[in-house]
Amino acid sequence: MDYIHALILGLVQGLTEYLPVSSSGHLELGQRILGVHSPDSLTFDITVHVATVFSTLVVLNKEVSWIFKGLFTPLKPTGTPPVEDPLSRFSDSQKYALKILVSMIPIGLVGILAKDWVEAAFNGIHVVPVCLMATAVLLAVSFYIRPREKEDISLKDAFIIGIAQAVAVLPGLSRSGSTIATGLLLGVKKEHLAQFSFLMVIPPILGEALLEGIKLAKNPEEFQWDVLAVGFIAAFVSGCLACKVMIALVKKCQLIWFAVYCAIVSILAFILI
Repeated sequence: MDYIHALILGLVQGLTEYLPVSSSGHLELGQRILGVHSPDSLTFDITVHVATVFSTLVVLNKEVSWIFKGLFTPLKPTGTPPVEDPLSRFSDSQKYALKILVSMIPIGLVGILAKDWVEAAFNGIHVVPVCLMATAVLLAVSFYIRPREKEDISLKDAFIIGIAQAVAVLPGLSRSGSTIATGLLLGVKKEHLAQFSFLMVIPPILGEALLEGIKLAKNPEEFQWDVLAVGFIAAFVSGCLACKVMIALVKKCQLIWFAVYCAIVSILAFILI
């Protein structure tokens, strides 16, 4: 992989991360089209995903700061008599942080129990188009089946949405598409889901980055640091430029159009592959 390849793939990651079309699937297809797919591609994928996480932290800094400050806020005093709801002593930011923590449980289990299987899936040539079509179906189902809406995300909802995120580690199965569509099927409003979807991915990707960083530190000579840097910068800059626009687009745009797009890309991928 050279600088041009890294630049193109970094831009692809930054522009597709915030849309329900699978950035990992587009990266996989992009690498195969450019002829740069290799065993080290997963390291590049993680690098550019971390870059877009950093762009999320920059663009959504107020929301992240609100959650972070809540972690150090004392709990509210117990009422008299004690209130039955165990979360009544939590502030809004603490409740939000707890929901993100709960949503991380499924993907944490996948990382511990199925990491090798997931990495092997990235080498499967037909995984991406199949998963892109699955994304299209899921988005279409969430568009046509709309249960009664509720105002907030419950802990149970957060866990189920977390399961969707865990399944979406497969390339081509959109993480944001899976989590937003699952939330819609649970009755959660799309305005709440877009932000929650982008924030809930931050801890798992940073955790994966830490593990990958340890791997890089042990064998620094095996990786093209300059190429990784180009990909990182391209994904970070394009991610910063795209984040707010894409979040607003996801909130307002009908998901059926993303379903159509994923279906078309899936068919083209089958033909090309």
